[in-house]
Order: sequence, then C-alpha cells, then structure tokens
Amino acid sequence: MSNTINLSLEQVFDSANSALLNQGFSAKQAEAIAKTVTNAERDECHSHGLFRIPFYISALSIDGVDAHAVPVIKKDDSAIVHVDGGRGFCPLALAMGIEHLSTTAKQHGIAAMAIHNVYNIAALWPEVEELAQRGLVAFAFTAANAFVAPAGGTQPLFGTNPMAFAWPRDNQPPLVFDQASSTSARGEIQLHLRDGKRIPEGWAIDKEGNSTTDPEEALAGAQLPFGGHKGSSIALMIELLAGALIGDLFSYESSKHDKSNIGAPFGGEFLIAIEPTRCVVDRDRQNQQRRAEMLFEKILEQEGTRLPSGRRFSARLRTAEQGVTVQSDLHNKILAYAD
Repeated sequence: MSNTINLSLEQVFDSANSALLNQGFSAKQAEAIAKTVTNAERDECHSHGLFRIPFYISALSIDGVDAHAVPVIKKDDSAIVHVDGGRGFCPLALAMGIEHLSTTAKQHGIAAMAIHNVYNIAALWPEVEELAQRGLVAFAFTAANAFVAPAGGTQPLFGTNPMAFAWPRDNQPPLVFDQASSTSARGEIQLHLRDGKRIPEGWAIDKEGNSTTDPEEALAGAQLPFGGHKGSSIALMIELLAGALIGDLFSYESSKHDKSNIGAPFGGEFLIAIEPTRCVVDRDRQNQQRRAEMLFEKILEQEGTRLPSGRRFSARLRTAEQGVTVQSDLHNKILAYAD
C-alpha cells in the first residue's frame, strides 16, 4: 500500500481551508493560510506546504493567539506602511498590506512595510514574488525562534532568519530567491526526522556542541549559520531589521514567548519595495531590463548553472496538471482536523 497520495491543488486548498476553519480560524485567516500552503505545494516546497498545517493549529494553544484577528493598516505621509496583525497569523496581514506597500513604493520610488504582532510559519518568497509581479524590486526579512548558534558559539540565539529577494522580468516569471541564513531551513530537518533520514554534516550540532547528523539531536541542539561568520552576520542583520528596527521581538525573545515549545515564531516581518525606473536618471526601464537579462545569460552560459526559482516555476507548470504528492499520514491528519 502506497504511503503517499496524489492531490489536485484545489484539493490541497480545500483540505487545508476546511481543517483550519474546523479548528477555529476565521474565514479570512483560514483562506490566507490555505492559499500560502497551497502555493508552497504547487511549487513543491513541501516543508512549507500541508506539512505546516499542524503547526498553525498547534499555535492555537499559545496564550493570547487570535485566530480571528483582523489586521489593522496604519499609514502616515511617510513611505512606511505598518500592519498590526493583532496576534493573528502573517499570511492575512501580508494579503491586506501588500497593496498599500505597492502603491506607496510607486508613489515615492521606495517604500517599506513593517508587519507587527504576528505568528509567522510561512516562507517569504510569495510576498516578494507578488511585488515583483507588480513591477517592483522587493526584499523581505523575518526572524524566528532561537534555533541557530552564532558563529563560534554552541547555544541557539538567532532564528533561521530567512531573507527573500525578487527582480521583475518582462514576459516571464520574476527572479526570486528565499533562503535561510542557517545552513538549512528548520523544516528540512523536521522532514528528515519524519522520514527517518540523517541530515548532512554541517547542518547542526547537538546539545554538547558536537557535530551531528541525527535530526533529533539537531533539533534539540543548535543549527549552524551558512558560511560560518558570514551567515552569522546576515542573521544578525535580520534580527536588527525584523526586530529592533520595527520594535518587534528578537528570536531569543520569541522563544521565551513560545512557552509550549510549539515552534511558532511571534514577532514581525520587514519588507522593502523599490520602483526600479526611479533608480536610473533617464527612467529607461528597457535598458535596465536588458542589462539584467545580459547578466542572467552570462550565468546560464556555464554548464551546471541555473537561476534561482527556476525549479519552482518548472514545478508550478507540472503540478497544475499533475497535482502534488502528499504523505498519506499527513493527509489523514489534516482530514481528521477537518472532521
């Protein structure tokens, strides 16, 4: 008997949405989360797909979480947009705020959006991709719980602290990357544990600070920043941007907030959007794009190279027709949440 099941994208959305609604999420919160999860499955980013639904539902046990929160947009005459998530979940805050960020960036040439008081369990690429589809260059940053030791250290202090970037392209999907400042995303280690697989050397250390390939020891110990002090410096930058700069929690503070150890980071997200033609004196977007494409072609001239997000967009075309493969146990668990 197969331990996987094939689902259409519509079935992915319906099962996620039904589970969330039945567990007490408002219709708007559930829809925003289900869309985010479905997009991850569509692009074969399984660690942020249906795998995340139990995390969202477990987060309901956290004191003060509001699965019915309605985010509040705050905007003055500056180029900064604020979205207070009201202790709800980030996907709805993003969905409500991104139009304001886009409009402000096109008005001023550059704008930022600070999302506050949200639980953020999702990937960052959907928001920067949407901004790029609106013709904007985009960045996003968020901290997490304390999972990662600083370079030279052995105790978790930083989050996996992902960052995402998107560059709009003409007549084709934007260039997008989304990567943790740790050697691996937290979800990848969790998937290795679920599937009974060892993790690669260099991903993590155990509680005593020794290198480990055991995912259980890794999750109990500390993850490592990519590239040693270089990744550690980027993690530090993201702590400052998504924490101190916008008045939200650092990763180690988010961990203290997560008293049940559910792994649902609480804090903020910081986004920057740039209207690209404002960055060249002659407003020549065609030349700007031509030069970017020239660089992309130079990269692809070398055998073995690819552009970031290429695999995701290929998967997107495939899964639209063929659906996605999901672990049967996970699917049954989500059906149980919906029952």
